[in-house]
Amino acid sequence: MKAIQDLFSTDYGMMSFVVIAAIVVVSIGAYVVLRKKMDESAANTKD
Repeated sequence: MKAIQDLFSTDYGMMSFVVIAAIVVVSIGAYVVLRKKMDESAANTKD
């Protein structure tokens, strides 16, 4: 419980939370872009 309290109540905890959230957002964005590129590549290969 102390770790969660530190995560949301200290400056280094909030910065860690921001970094974790940014990594998740960038990972999801990369997945979406790469999936779109793979689908385009597969469609071009079928023609």
